[in-house]
Amino acid sequence: MSPFLNRTVFITGASRGIGKAIALRLAKEGANIVIAAKSVSEDPRLGGTIYSAAEEVEAAGGKALAVQVDIRQEEQIEAAVKQAVDHFGGIDVVINNASAIQLTPTEQTDAKRFDLMQQINVRGTFLVVKHCIPYLKKGMNPHILTLSPPINLDPKWMGGHIAYTITKYSMSMLALGWAAELKGAGVASNALWPKTTIDTAAVRNLLGGEALAKMSRTTDIIADSVYYILSKTAAQCSGNTFVDEDVLAAEGITDLNKYSVVPGAELYKDLFV
Repeated sequence: MSPFLNRTVFITGASRGIGKAIALRLAKEGANIVIAAKSVSEDPRLGGTIYSAAEEVEAAGGKALAVQVDIRQEEQIEAAVKQAVDHFGGIDVVINNASAIQLTPTEQTDAKRFDLMQQINVRGTFLVVKHCIPYLKKGMNPHILTLSPPINLDPKWMGGHIAYTITKYSMSMLALGWAAELKGAGVASNALWPKTTIDTAAVRNLLGGEALAKMSRTTDIIADSVYYILSKTAAQCSGNTFVDEDVLAAEGITDLNKYSVVPGAELYKDLFV
């Protein structure tokens, strides 16, 4: 039997990209997926809404609940969590995928953008977990998984885009802190980050366009890594800042060519690794 059958997974930013890929991967295993994201009308540059993602989840074999939520708004988080619990009876897994990015040096980073990254990446992640904890404590093999990197204090990661870097490292500190805080309650907490860039709207629209996309891997490598992490018991898998390649290697999967957008292409390493 699938370890995800009837487990309820609350995923922020799941209307597209990595979040949706994770939703579809777990849906194939029979999970209940809460698609907690902002998009209710489609942005042609980004694609996807909570409703189109929900249709895909159902088609993949899972049960879906589409909930519009801006994680900058605490009352919207509370309402989304309540809807999830009312609909599915609880929450077993929280995946903190929603994130804002801007890779600019200090002088070129507007206060508005600095605040946005803090509000979504740090405050939003914190509040989503805060409101899910009462249900995670009662959950089936409960896990928190945060999409953030190993904390690498090499100054080069600070120098180019300090405003973004500190928010992603804060997310990883939250992940490690929850592992310690919630150990006694039997709730696992880990972080996950890709070794290479991943072909997403952010890569195509903000970072490097089509050229970088062709040097990237597909979202499937993250989705498969999430599957293996969440398949572990909470007691045996907590307090890690994982990199996708290492997760797969531990499962004996070392030929990763199928994940390349262009098989055989030289891959571009992601930030922080």
